Amino acid sequence: MFDWLVVGAGFAGATLAERLASVRGEKVLVIDRRDHIAGNAYDELDAAGILIHRYGPHIFHTNSAAVFEHLSQFTRWRAYEHRVLARVADGMLVPMPINRTTVNRLHGLSLTTEDEVEAFFSAQAEPVPEIRTSEDVVVSRVGRKLYETFFRGYTRKQWGLDPSELDRSVTSRVPTRADNDDRYFTDTHQFMPADGYTAMFRKMLDHPNITVMTGTDFAAVKDKIPYRRMVWTGPVDEYFGFRFGKLPYRSLVFQHETLDQEWFQPVGTVNYPGEDVPFTRVSEYKHLTGQVHPKTSVTYEFPSAEGDPYYPVPRPENAALYKQYEALADATEDVWFVGRLATYRYYNMDQVVAQALATFRRIEAALPSGDGQERPPAAAAD
Repeated sequence: MFDWLVVGAGFAGATLAERLASVRGEKVLVIDRRDHIAGNAYDELDAAGILIHRYGPHIFHTNSAAVFEHLSQFTRWRAYEHRVLARVADGMLVPMPINRTTVNRLHGLSLTTEDEVEAFFSAQAEPVPEIRTSEDVVVSRVGRKLYETFFRGYTRKQWGLDPSELDRSVTSRVPTRADNDDRYFTDTHQFMPADGYTAMFRKMLDHPNITVMTGTDFAAVKDKIPYRRMVWTGPVDEYFGFRFGKLPYRSLVFQHETLDQEWFQPVGTVNYPGEDVPFTRVSEYKHLTGQVHPKTSVTYEFPSAEGDPYYPVPRPENAALYKQYEALADATEDVWFVGRLATYRYYNMDQVVAQALATFRRIEAALPSGDGQERPPAAAAD
């Protein structure tokens, strides 16, 4: 008899499994239908011996001291600030997010102050009565030319929809800067696990109260292995048998290549916003990991309508559909729904960890350790 069945060995599942096992002293079974732990953050040595991320680049960044300190129990860190360039007309590479350098290179200008850049943006911006869509966000801030150069094609490839059809949250995630800061993230803590994500997860799950079974689907064990309560980190619509229909997601296809050269590109990721190529970006892992190797490995990302669910599609009708599943989740006893897929939100890694830690606090409040009896309603994480 296990106290908990945790479905999914990614950030949400592993964080909760470790807390349940180490703090509450309870027996936890962690299962994952994939053949490995660490979810989408899984990294491995490829045939050339280069550490790559099987599911595309994962760069850790957070402003939360609590999240950083929690994960620091399970890994050493390598300081790393991610930089992204966008390939635009004639193969020019410019910083992304848009900053002063981007504007100067693209327009042949020599702006030197933030006020000058803001004045340039204001002159380009188009008035929008109400900011509703992703297109509205960008054109109202920097105008149509920069929107078409950097956002329209990339968004159409990534989401299979025009930015005018997507919620404003999509492009709101990418800031526009008037200074020369060329870092993709500005968080207080920007690091990579020194030995990789998989090693960090392995340490997180290395506890005598935790049993891990990979290559195991929930359907195969739900009626065979006894457990008292569950943490579900998979798709919420799948848990309820797609009762109200499938929640829409975008997926990705990854093309990994090893090249017989030391370096391929000047930064960790180069975006390809133009619709002249089908992929959205190319990432080179040695920038991220600091690994020294005579060869290099890169990953091309091709957005897809089919495949593993990665990105919830932010449209009002999808949010309404999720609300129906959320009501079922809230009413389901002894099951706690946590993570991106279970709560249909596009969370960064640190946000998933924070959500899992908050869920653990609610478990602690609702279920005093060792009670063995109470069966309160499950709480869908905020």
